[in-house]
Amino acid sequence: MKAAGTLLLVTAIIEGILGIPLLGGTIVLLSGYSVLFATLVLHIITLILCTQHNKRIAGSILGIVTSVLAGIPVLGMILHLTTAAFLFYAASKKDHHHPQHPPYPPAPGSF
Repeated sequence: MKAAGTLLLVTAIIEGILGIPLLGGTIVLLSGYSVLFATLVLHIITLILCTQHNKRIAGSILGIVTSVLAGIPVLGMILHLTTAAFLFYAASKKDHHHPQHPPYPPAPGSF
């Protein structure tokens, strides 16, 4: 369970770094865009772990989309920063449990 939360935090930090205007673009270009492939793999792994451990998955899905579209200069920066915000939010929250059954109404006369 800690692996999912740790990966959320790690991917959030990476996305935040890649969202810094000149620094992120330089990293992407110098890596020959391979850093975007690496983040794509990390987001897929994070998505799988978050699904298994009932963590929020919106940040990981957005991260996958970001990794695919981040080659577009200004759009990439905006997507990286947005994804970082979603991932930091998801990492700060506890597990997202879905109840198995809807809550039962109160018994008659229990008020």
